[in-house]
Amino acid sequence: MGLFGKLFDKKECAICGGEIGLLGNRKLADGNLCKECAKKLSPFMTDRRESTVEEIRQHLAYREQNARILPTVHPTRVFGHNTKVYVDENAQKFFVTSRSNWQQENPDVIDISQVIDCRVDVRENREQMYHNDREGKRVPYNPPRYQCDYAFMVELHIDSPYFNEIRFELSDVRPDSPHTEAYRAYEMEVAELQSTLCPSLYAAPQVQVANVAAAMAGMVNKAAGMVNKTVSAVNKTVSAAAGSWTCQCGTVNQGNFCASCGAKRPVQYRCDKCGWTPTDPNNLPKFCPQCGDPFNAQDVK
Repeated sequence: MGLFGKLFDKKECAICGGEIGLLGNRKLADGNLCKECAKKLSPFMTDRRESTVEEIRQHLAYREQNARILPTVHPTRVFGHNTKVYVDENAQKFFVTSRSNWQQENPDVIDISQVIDCRVDVRENREQMYHNDREGKRVPYNPPRYQCDYAFMVELHIDSPYFNEIRFELSDVRPDSPHTEAYRAYEMEVAELQSTLCPSLYAAPQVQVANVAAAMAGMVNKAAGMVNKTVSAVNKTVSAAAGSWTCQCGTVNQGNFCASCGAKRPVQYRCDKCGWTPTDPNNLPKFCPQCGDPFNAQDVK
């Protein structure tokens, strides 16, 4: 009776003072919280059970202040699909939510300066394929074949006293190959998200390469006084470095983006099992025609 007596004892919310029903209690480190007050907490909070009543009061005060700040945020860019990142580039603030009526949901407004890192993990999900043999039995292919899809997972590390991580999937319809337009579109989107939320880590290297190329071009232009000589000198200097490549515009580069037009370095493919190389990189098979191994991220060179 003692155990059941404690179970059915009336509990009081330490925040609002209201009576908590049998299934409505949310435990705190030193008290109880009703489910209505719990709904007001940040969806990114993960340590509610270890929080004290005083810490919850401070958290709810922060959430009330957040509700007053939210109307001043006017998103200029949106990333993602099911879960979206709304960025106000003018105010240098953003918020993450899966709700379409975010104006009523009070999503956490975060300063871009609070972002420590923006990590992206492309997860390959593989499922082995089967077929019916001559006897009608369901058997695997030989060599094995796999049906794949790719999920673009984002993990934000935030400098905040109330939460330190935000995780979500940026993709909605997952591409079935790294060699599709959908996959490349997600790659571009996550690169833009990273450079927007964490420019010190992801945008600076590209800007530096562009600035060096521009400075070299300017020096040659002043010395020769001719644009064609400028391009030639820059190309010779860059091509001397290892790993150089020639853009369609004629510029020789060593980075991942063309210093003249900004075009992305073309991707090269080779089967990691047998070494087969496709003749047309824009029309890739899902499986290697020589050994049957699926073409995936491991075949990108």
